[in-house]
Amino acid sequence: MRKAFVILTAFSALILAGCEEEQVAVLPPPEPIDREATGYYCSMTVVDHKGPKGQIILQSKSEPLWFTAVRDTIAFTLLPEEAKDIAAIYVTDMAKAVEWDHPEHAGPWIEARNAWYVIGSDKRGGMGAPEAVPFGSKDAAEAFATKHGGQAYAFADIPHDAILGTTGDEQEAMPQHNMPGHTMSTPAHDKPMSMQHGKDHKQ
Repeated sequence: MRKAFVILTAFSALILAGCEEEQVAVLPPPEPIDREATGYYCSMTVVDHKGPKGQIILQSKSEPLWFTAVRDTIAFTLLPEEAKDIAAIYVTDMAKAVEWDHPEHAGPWIEARNAWYVIGSDKRGGMGAPEAVPFGSKDAAEAFATKHGGQAYAFADIPHDAILGTTGDEQEAMPQHNMPGHTMSTPAHDKPMSMQHGKDHKQ
């Protein structure tokens, strides 16, 4: 009887382990960036912009969505009209970046939901707007904040108004973000271009 109990217990443990393995999702790897990558909201060449970049991989698309700024990357996840079948989100790990202007040269992608972000620093993102600067560790984020100002947040704790809100710097920069033939009431980083142009990017 005891032997049967031991066998049954071992069998149950194997089944449980198998179920746990099935529940662990395997993330698709980040795609390498090149000059063919264009920003989802601005339609500009991503590598021509300074600062950290982002990419979102959807289950329904074979190619990633590219973003010239991490703030835009996070905004995509907050806007109700954007796709929700997100398989992975990758941002530049600035702790491993060689330089601010072109950090993608080192290729340090990290999963965005595991990163730490400095909000309110003196650094500006790809479109000249305030940026959510990503790091692979809390220590690295806090060290950056000590030098450049701002506060470190985990992905889930980032204030939404820091991503979708309007700042004075953006109001001043607003004319250069206007698209020909369109009038904007808010800057591009506050109101992504996909919201201005209807479903231009929805495929």
